[in-house]
Amino acid sequence: MNYLSPSVLSADFSELGNDIMMAVDAGAPWIHLDVMDGKFVPNISFGAPVIASVRKVTNAFFDVHLMIEEPSRYMNDFKKAGADLITVHYEACENVEATLYQIRELGIKVGLSISPDTPAEVVKPYLSMVDMILVMSVYPGFGGQKFIQSSLDKVRVIRDMANELHYDDLWIEVDGGIGAENIVDVKEAGANVFVAGSAVFNGDIAKNVKMLNDLIR
Repeated sequence: MNYLSPSVLSADFSELGNDIMMAVDAGAPWIHLDVMDGKFVPNISFGAPVIASVRKVTNAFFDVHLMIEEPSRYMNDFKKAGADLITVHYEACENVEATLYQIRELGIKVGLSISPDTPAEVVKPYLSMVDMILVMSVYPGFGGQKFIQSSLDKVRVIRDMANELHYDDLWIEVDGGIGAENIVDVKEAGANVFVAGSAVFNGDIAKNVKMLNDLIR
């Protein structure tokens, strides 16, 4: 099954709860929440208190993407805030295996992300430990960037690895620069979770969600 995960970085933060409800009501089953620390990425977004606040307005699946150094320090906070899945960066963890195990111990889904300059092959040792691999198709830290075309090759490599090892239920998520013009290519490469920010929240949210959902069915 394929899932659209609208990224709230592109939402109107003065109407954040309403924008999220509009996306969910229109058929978006996931909500993507980017947490940035100003160190791993050159920007700061929001933390667990904001996630806890919007958790009150929806039962959607909260896809929490931690773009922070040594995220193990904050796992309990994001679990308590309502995260259903926590994704950490391969590049940001001193001990990737221990960090993934910590998420699993919280009783929620586990994700591992790689940035554009990291080869797809690095995730292979961790496929048995995760529910999802997130391929960044832009450099993490800012919304509105152009999709990096070589990301499609990474998705194919990871899907092939997962199939070879019989991890048929692995989610592969792609985040960055996704819209109506390329979401089908991303799906055909082997992804099944699609992060879209401006393509959802710029303009008519309900119409945008319906259009993107129609393309990934």
